[in-house]
Amino acid sequence: MSVDGKVAIITGAGGGLGKEHALLLSQHGAKIVVNDLGGSVDGSGKSDAADEVVEEIRAAGGTAVANKDSVSDRAGAKRIVETAVKEFGTVDILVNNAGILRDKSFKKMTLDEWDMVINVHLNGSAYVTWHAWPIMYEKNYGRIIFTSSVSGILGSFGQANYGAAKMGMVGLMNNLSREGASHNVRTNCLSPGAATRMTAGVPGSTIDMDNIEEGRGPSVVSPAVLYMASEDAPNGRIIQAASGRFASDQVYANTGIDLGAHVTGEDFIANAEAALDMTDAEPKTTFWR
Repeated sequence: MSVDGKVAIITGAGGGLGKEHALLLSQHGAKIVVNDLGGSVDGSGKSDAADEVVEEIRAAGGTAVANKDSVSDRAGAKRIVETAVKEFGTVDILVNNAGILRDKSFKKMTLDEWDMVINVHLNGSAYVTWHAWPIMYEKNYGRIIFTSSVSGILGSFGQANYGAAKMGMVGLMNNLSREGASHNVRTNCLSPGAATRMTAGVPGSTIDMDNIEEGRGPSVVSPAVLYMASEDAPNGRIIQAASGRFASDQVYANTGIDLGAHVTGEDFIANAEAALDMTDAEPKTTFWR
């Protein structure tokens, strides 16, 4: 389960979940690149949040450096990985955690609000991963974690942009887990639930950031990240983590029906109920051949 001596990049690690991931991996001996632009929940502004987390890690005897580039900027994503290589010689672990919110019902959402969220969550994760991937692939070792969400896996009102990005990460993970398997690059998804400044702003949220209930904070999510970042990490899995409870999501499919090569629309409509019946559903990893 060791991450001792490994080099970990954690994006969006200036607070919330990312900070707790950084602190926990550091406690277990990992060298940390704390990436955070330091912006607000909607992505605007900058701050020294990354520096503050680095100071906290160092004060506890750990090793860390700060990076304040934006994951959604291609050149910035490259610099994030270059920081790890320059400071520590390589990258072993990448936790794609950076994110913003621009919540609105799809009817009221602007395309700019759509693009901003997709660019940070999905494209940003892909950009940083793209630069880290060849390093991991060539040395036959890497652990990549994407931060998905029930907003994508199950859906959430007013979060079409966020949910689409989060489910996109599952698709990216499904593919990279296959491409990296032969070179010991294991890719997984975290589906977290925690009281953070981001979740406090979700429509309908009752989170009080000044009075967070015990066990609802982000620190109880990070043990799942430690596992997925370790030498014993699984590959191609989604792990739910919230309030100290852990579970796994997986795609299921039923046996289905075979209506033959000359099936008509009327044929399918007449048998749609059988096609949708999930009584015999089992885990699905490949398409019918």
